[in-house]
Amino acid sequence: MNAEAAATHPLVLAARALRPQIEAAADEIERERRIPEPLVRALIDAGLYKMLIPRSLGGSEADLLTFSHVLEQVAQADASTAWCLSQNGGISRVSAFLPREGAEEAFGAPDMALAWGNGPSTAVKVEGGYRLTGKWVFTSGIHHATWLGCQLTNVVDAEGQPLRLDDNGNPKTGIFMFPATEAEISDVWQVSGLKGTGSDTFTVTDLFVPESRCALDEPLESNPLYVFGTTNIFSCGFASVSLGMARASLDAFVDMAITKTPRGLSGPLREQQTVQVHVAQAEATLRSARAFLHQTIEEVWRGVSETGQFSVQGRIFLRLATTYAFHCACEVVDKAYYLAGSTAILNSAPFERRLRDMHAATQHIQAREDHFEPVGQFLLGLEPSLVWL
Repeated sequence: MNAEAAATHPLVLAARALRPQIEAAADEIERERRIPEPLVRALIDAGLYKMLIPRSLGGSEADLLTFSHVLEQVAQADASTAWCLSQNGGISRVSAFLPREGAEEAFGAPDMALAWGNGPSTAVKVEGGYRLTGKWVFTSGIHHATWLGCQLTNVVDAEGQPLRLDDNGNPKTGIFMFPATEAEISDVWQVSGLKGTGSDTFTVTDLFVPESRCALDEPLESNPLYVFGTTNIFSCGFASVSLGMARASLDAFVDMAITKTPRGLSGPLREQQTVQVHVAQAEATLRSARAFLHQTIEEVWRGVSETGQFSVQGRIFLRLATTYAFHCACEVVDKAYYLAGSTAILNSAPFERRLRDMHAATQHIQAREDHFEPVGQFLLGLEPSLVWL
């Protein structure tokens, strides 16, 4: 895996070819708070919903750098669409951990799409499987998902006692998958940004889930991709979406600066010294964050490929690169919005929605500023917290 190969990967070329169709649907995506079915079909047909699924299940088993490039391309056209693809990608990791029967059932269909959220849930062991009850929020892409999943689910016996323990005797949670038709969806996604993700809430009560749809502790597929955790994949994906938004915002401003002459100035924006300085700084910020992210993904992928292990140092620097990308991307989007002046507030201009989408993205758990803390701990010779690594 390298930058040149990733940039020209068939999946990336397919994503780039779909950008006009995605851009044409952007207003509908925003208004309806979901991705329209024809666009979902086009994304599926292009293989973008099976990027990180094993080849044995009809997927591409793409590397994380290719995944990053794809999401950047899509995000330049519409952030919500890219966000749903990133969410789907992170969940796709589970395909390598399900028993074969469950993996084929949930991930084998050519038109599959995935979603899951966060929330309290419990799976009670019964004959042949589990009885699952829970409520999950922030379920991006739920309205076109064919399968739903849940993680961090408490697994207990009929008396409510934990069934799975780690080496230290602490309860281990489980991951479960089930058809989207078996859940009740609540329309609650009234938000300022990333409206098109349709990240609504869903619930199930006493739902029977067979053993085959419960993830195992070790993958059944051998690929460096499945050594990375869901959190690692989410951090790479959502950071890449943010970089795509920033690229689109800055490019849109540069295009506008060629012709717009603000009131009181004698020439177009591009001839103003202050604008020139800000554009140069924004370009440097964006390019440096993107280069750091891609270099880090390359390095950790190489390390995992060689050793089969994801080192603490690799986890640290991936966390640093992804969190830094969020913050740099937000800085660039804010700057483009500011430089655009009153034009930026128009719904018809390409700034207002990206500003809202970007600031919704930075509220995500993957963008939290306190993710820099374990990096600082590691660099200062302290024992880092591994919770979000």
